[in-house]
Amino acid sequence: MIEAAIVGAGPYGLSIAAHFRRKALSFRIFGPPMDSWLTHMPKGMMLKSDGFASNLSEPNGRMTLKEFCQERGIPYADTKLPVSLKTFTEYGLAFKERLLPELENKTVAIVERMGDGFRLTLEDGESLRARAVILAIGITHFAYIPESISHLPEEFVSHTYQHQEVDAYKGCKVIVIGGGASAIGLAGLMRSAGVDVHLLVRENELKFHGQPGDKPRTLWQEIRHPKSGLGPGLRSHFCANFPQLFHMLPEKLRIEAVRRHLAPSGHWVSKEAVLGKVPLMLGCMVQSSEVRNGKVMLHVRHRDGSVQHVEADHVVAGTGYQVNLDRLKFLAPDLRKQIRTVEGSPVLSRKFESSVPGLYFVGLASANSFGPVMRFTYGAEFAAKNLTQTISKAAAMGHAMAPVRQNVQIEELRRS
Repeated sequence: MIEAAIVGAGPYGLSIAAHFRRKALSFRIFGPPMDSWLTHMPKGMMLKSDGFASNLSEPNGRMTLKEFCQERGIPYADTKLPVSLKTFTEYGLAFKERLLPELENKTVAIVERMGDGFRLTLEDGESLRARAVILAIGITHFAYIPESISHLPEEFVSHTYQHQEVDAYKGCKVIVIGGGASAIGLAGLMRSAGVDVHLLVRENELKFHGQPGDKPRTLWQEIRHPKSGLGPGLRSHFCANFPQLFHMLPEKLRIEAVRRHLAPSGHWVSKEAVLGKVPLMLGCMVQSSEVRNGKVMLHVRHRDGSVQHVEADHVVAGTGYQVNLDRLKFLAPDLRKQIRTVEGSPVLSRKFESSVPGLYFVGLASANSFGPVMRFTYGAEFAAKNLTQTISKAAAMGHAMAPVRQNVQIEELRRS
């Protein structure tokens, strides 16, 4: 039995595995490396986080994005230069190649509870046992499509998560729903690729991140709006740097803070590509939809109560992600039922452990427990250090108890 199995090989899974390797913990890590970023993000996209906040975590603080860019001759800046998807995915793959050559590009088919640990069955039929399972699955299973359009046939509706190639709908009319970075960014990229794209947003105006200025910040600005891995501001600074304190807040306050903090907004790079170029429908939402004569008909309600009927060839939901453990079909049904949840997310201890001993969640699934930082790569270091300490202690205790268990077994054999 190994100490831990890590399911998922994105920024969180890779960071945790790197720390485990440094501690010589017995583990295996499964999944295509950087899969969500490589196959489910549109080419040409820019990361929402700054360069200094986009590092995977290596125990000695090395193999940073900055070091990688310097090695490859790629332009880099901590804050003033956006990080491209291409650069970030190449960095993640280089991190894997250099630090985790043992990563197994395999899919876990099922995870079951067994005795004092878990049994994992892989897609190729191999079975293994682990004392702990760490789910670092990111956003893979949690794309959210509103009910008003979710019933449409799949050829008429999709999620931003499904669009790697932005020119697939060239010459078609596409409506992108949402006012966040994914929706705005995809709309801008589609427009540049020749797609007749329109953006439908609930709010009365589009919001964008502020572009970093060239002037040095004053002392008052540093105090009033300190920089952080989640952007400037006292709340962002608290969420980015004190996830353990965030965990101590009342549950309702935590969930509300995750829901409200960092409201949907576009990357400052997308502003020029969208404003004045992509037709906007602001202050409205889709009430219902249907397919008529090979087209999607959206019934859109405006804030003044009026209803507009909008026709399109395809609709893209840029409506974010919602954690729902029922979507994790690789977890055995009886195991899923044992996990305590609130609003679809697992309730986690300060060690990232769920109500099932030995089963841990990191990344997006842990945001309601540790704050919005868990929705970003910046949270990977905290998660990696926390879990390494937890699993190391559990391993030490297990080794200490091994002779006792062996003696008990020998005594039982003697009696029999």
